[in-house]
Amino acid sequence: MSDERFEFAKTLAERAGAFAREHFDRFESLTIESKGHQDMVSEADRDTETLVRDAIMAAYPQDGILGEEHGRVEGSSGYLWIIDPIDGTANFVTGIPQWCVIIACLKDNEKHFGVIYDPVSGEMFTALKGEGTKVNGRPAQISQSAGLHEGSVGLGHSSKSDKDKTLKVTDLILSSGGMFFRNASGGLMLAYTATGRLTGYIEEEMNVWDCVAGLLMIEEAGGLVQPFDMERALTDRCRVVAGGPQVYKALQEISEEVFG
Repeated sequence: MSDERFEFAKTLAERAGAFAREHFDRFESLTIESKGHQDMVSEADRDTETLVRDAIMAAYPQDGILGEEHGRVEGSSGYLWIIDPIDGTANFVTGIPQWCVIIACLKDNEKHFGVIYDPVSGEMFTALKGEGTKVNGRPAQISQSAGLHEGSVGLGHSSKSDKDKTLKVTDLILSSGGMFFRNASGGLMLAYTATGRLTGYIEEEMNVWDCVAGLLMIEEAGGLVQPFDMERALTDRCRVVAGGPQVYKALQEISEEVFG
């Protein structure tokens, strides 16, 4: 099934990624404002979101838009675009090639499609509701690992996280014979989970612009995702627990033990 907005989003993600990549290739000259260790904003971040917003508003003026840098614009069509122009900003501004452009869209408050584009590797992760998950157009599948002891779990941690809780989650994963993985880009880690590279993902709280696209990808790839209230998540944050069918329950138990 072809979806006009979905096709538009893929092209736009490539365009935004190329724009951000130009900045990344000369990151030493960026003007950076530090809002904390992980919460850094650069000219590239703001300018990339502006590029994406302007394109969406020109093509679909009745749609709503929510972005990390410039807040929310209400729409009347039932569609809400959710943007993270550069997920993994701390990596971006220090020259680490682990960051991505995220464009997601809700339709009547339900996940409709998600696009996560890594301009450095050239990988584009995509999912359209009911149409599966793909990497550069090839179908992807969630990990079929039998448990935490097989593979690595993506672990989210930010400046807003409780370090003691993160340490406890780490301990429980390791005690189960597994390994944790963190690359400071929640979007990429969720995409890696959807494509079977990681067995699952866990984080106490995430912003919707970081996780909505990846969570749809995980669902469309055959994985399980802890439900949450989308309306509340749009103004607050949401807990993220997701993984393959044999791993999800163990991660959910860890979540309940540590996060309550």
